[in-house]
Amino acid sequence: MENSVTPTHCPYCALQCGMNLTPTPDGTVEVGERTDFPVNRGALCGKGRTAPAVLASAVRLTTPLVRSAGTLVPATWDEALDRIAEGLSRTRTEHGPDACGVFGGGGLTNEKAYTLGKFARVVLGTSQIDYNGRFCMSSAAAAGIKAFGLDRGLPFPLEDIPRTGCVILVGSNLAETMPPSLRFFTELRENGGTLIVIDPRRTRTAEQADLHLAPRPGTDLALALGLLHLIVAEGRVDEAYVAERTAGWEDARAAAMAHWPEYVERITGVSVPQLREAVRMFCEPENAMVLTARGPEQQSKGTDTVGAWINLCLATGRAGRPLSGYGCLTGQGNGQGGREHGQKADQLPGYRKLDDPAARRHVAEVWGVDPDSLPGPGRSAYELLDALGTDIKSLLLMASNPVVSAPRAAHIEERLRSLDFLAVCDVVLSETAELADVVLPVTQWAEETGTTTNLEGRVLLRRQAITPPENIRSDLRVMHELAARLGVEKGFPTDPEEVFEELRRASAGGPADYSGITYRRLVEENGVFWPCPAADGDGARGGDAGRDAGTAGSVGGASGDDAAAGPHPGTPRLFLDRFATADGRARFVAVSHRAIAEEPDAEYPVLLTTGRVVAQYQSGAQTRRVDELNAAAPGPFVELHPRLAERLGAAEGDPVAVVSRRGRAVAPARITTAIRPDTVFMPFHWPGEGRANTLTNPALDPTSRMPEFKACAVRLETVES
Repeated sequence: MENSVTPTHCPYCALQCGMNLTPTPDGTVEVGERTDFPVNRGALCGKGRTAPAVLASAVRLTTPLVRSAGTLVPATWDEALDRIAEGLSRTRTEHGPDACGVFGGGGLTNEKAYTLGKFARVVLGTSQIDYNGRFCMSSAAAAGIKAFGLDRGLPFPLEDIPRTGCVILVGSNLAETMPPSLRFFTELRENGGTLIVIDPRRTRTAEQADLHLAPRPGTDLALALGLLHLIVAEGRVDEAYVAERTAGWEDARAAAMAHWPEYVERITGVSVPQLREAVRMFCEPENAMVLTARGPEQQSKGTDTVGAWINLCLATGRAGRPLSGYGCLTGQGNGQGGREHGQKADQLPGYRKLDDPAARRHVAEVWGVDPDSLPGPGRSAYELLDALGTDIKSLLLMASNPVVSAPRAAHIEERLRSLDFLAVCDVVLSETAELADVVLPVTQWAEETGTTTNLEGRVLLRRQAITPPENIRSDLRVMHELAARLGVEKGFPTDPEEVFEELRRASAGGPADYSGITYRRLVEENGVFWPCPAADGDGARGGDAGRDAGTAGSVGGASGDDAAAGPHPGTPRLFLDRFATADGRARFVAVSHRAIAEEPDAEYPVLLTTGRVVAQYQSGAQTRRVDELNAAAPGPFVELHPRLAERLGAAEGDPVAVVSRRGRAVAPARITTAIRPDTVFMPFHWPGEGRANTLTNPALDPTSRMPEFKACAVRLETVES
């Protein structure tokens, strides 16, 4: 391993780009092109190219830390693990198991996410577990389940995009958030297809579009309803498809017809001629797709908003057909797998529901516990963080940095400080880790093996390329050691392949069925798409698997009988035969426009929206430690229109204060006509004075519990420089 090239995958976004790693004399790795992986075909963004920089000992954590006299100081592993076990045990004894919280991350491998959910429910007996993926794509997941009966980011491979006729891309700046994917949209246009980008800003992605619509933040729902109104009015509904493959059309149609074009223009700021042009471009080709990202999803009505865009696909017969459909561009590296295998508050492995008795029986059998011992659903991510220090007294946190990434972040920082006990596992000393009582240094992507599931639903194998430093341990070993200290000696292996074998059994027969996937297949086939049930008689099959496996297969167009004849091939394309509902029909949702939770007023007259820049990633805990990336994106900024800047009296580079009802952030002005005059934009990668999430609104979607990151009311103030 130390002297060879290891094919693996990038540690950052949900593309999970393929790369080759070669060990270097300094103990890290050199990144090389891996052209055989179809998602990126060798291309990498700056984050992927520089990922090895975080492996350096000068950047990362190299020893456990414990708090002594208010300061984090080095400690032995035994001392640190004993402190965590004592803290969690004391909380359980004094306040009950639900006073122990667990918070995970979308960067954890499937094996780690699975084990973390099992640790919370079996070892701690707590219902209080969720993860930062709740902040990423939960509204799209909820809408997908409502419409199709199943959530998988993309129900088709990325390679289908260049072959469709039109793509509507809603609220995604993928040219900056996942640059290697832009080639699929470039190829779409080269093949004669068209791209419609919907974004309040004229981003690098919008500059590639044939049509850019710039709605007011928080009005994507009205925009989708207005387009559906025109589709009906212009006679573009695929009536045969609607009758054959859907349910609920009449109510959805009636709701859309209340959103006539001129009304939608007043709400969104998108002109009626632009609305009509978008409908023409979307409906004229034989095939088309709608892809959403955080823009429409991170809203207090995100589930309804995504549902309205799905309605557009269903009304025009653009779902469950080749080269057509709705998809979500998942954000985090394992955001998809992270929500499938049990670290989400309401789920068990295989995307099973925690309140389903059959699901509880199946997973409890795999785990060797009484189904009645498993706790019920707990709080969603923001609600869990908001309860810290009150109902939740201790927290075990892995792979997340809510001090920077959570909405109303100053409040969440206070909640973290109020805990009786906080333990953090991370690769760097993040802003959240700095508050902890114990910090454990854990292995990174190049130092460990494990699976992730990319935005296509393609399960992949990240392979270990180098040996981790001597004093670094894996998250799996941490949970093994803590479980033993808390009285559970068995059931928490440290070998990732052994964990995956158990995950296969636990997921068998569930919506996200991995039972037919093995490490060997992942190597030989360059990834396998779920659902992939095991063949009859395979050791991974168990519990209620036999009952559900045929349904899972038929959703993708391969029957249970086909799967039984040999190894299931996996399911690159979902819903070609039927949707994953009881009757096989997709469901329209009848939704109507409603305002964002906090509209501008005389005191806070401007809208704030947030997002990412190309050189940084999420809370920046890792990328802010890379010199090349910091040179490209050294700090936060406030993007505002020249007319707004003129009224404020601000020039380019002047410090500007952005103030909401939750706090104040200060950053240099970046003046551009690429943004609406009624809107300002801030990237959310930085802590401190320029922390954008100090301002954001934690108003929650009633279904997905997604906070409204994308729109809140603010005012601007000049600052003495």
